[in-house]
Amino acid sequence: MLDFDTLHDALNRGEFFLEYLPLMSVPDGRCVGAEALTRWRHDGHVIMPDEFIPAIEETPLSGLLTYWVIETIAVEVGAWLRAHEGVQMAINVPPEILGRGGLEYAVSNAGLMDVLPKLVMEITERSVPDKLGVDALNRAAQRGVRIALDDVDLDGASALVLSRCPIHVIKLDRALIAQLGHGDGHPEWVDRLAGLLQISALDVVAEGIETEEQLRISVAAGIRLAQGFYFSRPLAANDFLAFFACHG
Repeated sequence: MLDFDTLHDALNRGEFFLEYLPLMSVPDGRCVGAEALTRWRHDGHVIMPDEFIPAIEETPLSGLLTYWVIETIAVEVGAWLRAHEGVQMAINVPPEILGRGGLEYAVSNAGLMDVLPKLVMEITERSVPDKLGVDALNRAAQRGVRIALDDVDLDGASALVLSRCPIHVIKLDRALIAQLGHGDGHPEWVDRLAGLLQISALDVVAEGIETEEQLRISVAAGIRLAQGFYFSRPLAANDFLAFFACHG
């Protein structure tokens, strides 16, 4: 079982690295950004975040790893962010570090304050931040940072978070997208989403698009942003920049 010391040593040894999952504008097929994803290379194997993130949640390493992600983004794609209008970079942010000051310091220390409007902070509905965190999200939104609610399954919990936090983007859980393209018609959540889009200015991202049919139904439902293996797997920084050069 993974423990804090093992992962802390891995961070100090430089075993973590980032990959970038392209974000696509589906009406025109352009790449408009990416989501930064943390990977761990250990003993010759690449370990996915669902295997190590639970071990660092609500520990000091949660903040340290997030700050490392921000610094690495600045080094690897900071120049790209500055060079292109209308692009964005999404960062997964654990709720326990919101409102504690470290996140803003990390962005400033990394030299990314000039591209704040191009940063998207992703939180999940399963880990809604406390009052300090909500206040921090409001301050960040006032400074131009966009806030995304990740893994949305369009149930009552989603509505609660949307009412509490300044959400600009919702990212549909890949389990919803997996329902598309099987049999006739479409799942009932598609109609709920259409209603939500009619009464809000939210951007919606379909996660986990893998087939042409899933993409077609998503577009018909009013979704304009998507990511998934249909477009590209997560890419190393240089490969992502090359992908953007072809699809941006």
